[in-house]
Amino acid sequence: MSASRGKTVHFVGVCGTAMGNVAAMMAASGFRVRGSDRSVYPPMSTFLQDEGIRLLEGYAAEHLDPEPDLCVIGNAVSRGNPEVEEILNRKLYYQSLAESLKEHFLRKTHNLVVTGTHGKTTTTSLLAWILDRAGMNPGFLVGGLPANFGRGCRQGGGRYWVLEGDEYDTAFFDKRSKFLHYCPELVVINNIEFDHADIFANLGEIQTSFRRLVALVPSQGMVLVNADDPNAVAVTRSAPAPITEVGFSQNAAVRIQKVHSSREGVRFELLGQELFLPMHGEFNVRNAAMAATAAHFYQVPLDTVAEALAGFKGVRRRQEVRAQIGGVTVIDDFGHHPTAIRETLKSFRARHPEARLWALFEPRSNTTRRKVFQETLPQALALADGVLVARVDRLEELPPSERLDPERLVADIGAAGRRAFYEPDAAAIVARLTPLLGAGDVVIVFSNGGFGGIHKKLEEALRARFIGT
Repeated sequence: MSASRGKTVHFVGVCGTAMGNVAAMMAASGFRVRGSDRSVYPPMSTFLQDEGIRLLEGYAAEHLDPEPDLCVIGNAVSRGNPEVEEILNRKLYYQSLAESLKEHFLRKTHNLVVTGTHGKTTTTSLLAWILDRAGMNPGFLVGGLPANFGRGCRQGGGRYWVLEGDEYDTAFFDKRSKFLHYCPELVVINNIEFDHADIFANLGEIQTSFRRLVALVPSQGMVLVNADDPNAVAVTRSAPAPITEVGFSQNAAVRIQKVHSSREGVRFELLGQELFLPMHGEFNVRNAAMAATAAHFYQVPLDTVAEALAGFKGVRRRQEVRAQIGGVTVIDDFGHHPTAIRETLKSFRARHPEARLWALFEPRSNTTRRKVFQETLPQALALADGVLVARVDRLEELPPSERLDPERLVADIGAAGRRAFYEPDAAAIVARLTPLLGAGDVVIVFSNGGFGGIHKKLEEALRARFIGT
């Protein structure tokens, strides 16, 4: 379908973050856009309505009348969905979100794709912000909400796009990784670990997908890879494009040096330039180094890179302060992989050496719900002083032999000398935790979902205890 004005596009699952943002871009480009979803509520519903997009509650075959010129089917939608079945029965023209993005926005642009198990969202946001400060007006697609932009996606006005490249599959009808659709000129590979146990059987399968991505980079492009991660370096060995290794290793072509942390953030040296990032932790230093090196490849002056990094405001749900009540600080973090949890806790331990750290963990992702990380999660969570673990999300979807055992997880953390509790839901966790908290404590909520509204429940409980309201 050509990208001509006036054609109708119907989004199945429109309220997903990426789906909603791309729908808004297509509406701004002149398409008539409508969409359906099971969960139509603010802020996404408000955002879409403000963009002139018609929202339909739930899924129904009649939502496809009048017949659209294109149906965009979201990654979370599967066979059995009434609209999917109607699309297939009527042989309507359909694409995945990644295909639509490629077809209508990425074919004629210069695309920088940020990948890896960890740090994709932060690195993508950093790189887009640096290019923006350099006057390059990039388009971007981020799987989060960068505070500097206030939205996760925009078309931009230049020739550059910065995209968070997810290795997860594209759609029920396309099991290739999403990032294979993004026509990359430059690829960043932050790190590679086993994840997405519902999609990949082992680490080797994940590496195969990354090798396919590397094979798409043109000879005049560039691949930036984490020099400190053997799994990442391994997928670049036969790359047809030039490779630059970035990291702390002495073998890195672009080496991170002279790292100094403070309560305000971290200073480090890269490419002969001192840089300051108002974030914490080794992972974020490497994220910033990757973004800075990518920008340097496009001849952004290092002074501009330094200014942009210093002015970076972070990403929602990445070590985000949600409340400070009665001397207790509540942090929201998207971390759900043992490595991400470990690095976040190490970062807060270095930043608040005298504080008691409490970790609240919801086993919600398709991997952490399984027993894949049964042995490694206790090691990561035990870096906190106290841990509270919730019931496995969507428990009924997994046979008992495949599930994470949260009570065993708690027992293993306790055996490591830390206070640990299993509580079934957010309300029970808040009830257990609140009497244990005192001034100076830091509570970090780890979840890739809403966690039963635990942030609001905890804030209300803290106000009731410390303020009396």
